[in-house]
Amino acid sequence: MSEKLKSVAVYCGHEFGTNPNFASDAKKIGEFLGKNNIRMVFGGGNVGLMGTVATAALDAGGHVIGVSTNNVIEKQEPVHKGVEVEIVDGVNERKQKMIELSDAFIILPGGIGTLNELTDIMTMQQIGESKKPLFFLNTAGFWIPFVRLFIHMQRNGFIESIHDYNIHGANTVDELVEKILEY
Repeated sequence: MSEKLKSVAVYCGHEFGTNPNFASDAKKIGEFLGKNNIRMVFGGGNVGLMGTVATAALDAGGHVIGVSTNNVIEKQEPVHKGVEVEIVDGVNERKQKMIELSDAFIILPGGIGTLNELTDIMTMQQIGESKKPLFFLNTAGFWIPFVRLFIHMQRNGFIESIHDYNIHGANTVDELVEKILEY
């Protein structure tokens, strides 16, 4: 495995979603990170896919850092027990801290927050502020509409090419793990 990837941020939903494969794939990703001594950085929550991936990483012997805000902790999500916690002032600081702590990013199914974090990384890549890789897990075709939107933006002249981004996609956990290990 590449020595470059010692710490990976995982972006995913604080809900489980409607497909049971979302949670089973999140668990497999957490197990992979924990067993391979890759530190996991995430939003800190103990619910949904976030809680699933963090629990699996911890159960596999991994080191997990949750980055959260007091507002999120008080109003939405208690912090996952057993993780190292970093509290920051707001959501922008949270995103920046997660980026700073990570060598790469794994994107699992999620909602608006996941999409926001993903597009922040892509914007940083577009303007040359980051070359850190993004690894998409397209469980049950979840990210196909996003890819179609990306192609639509490209065809209409708003972005150059998907090849300008350091993006690696996979339809299965095994395929994603292989891409991470090859990186």
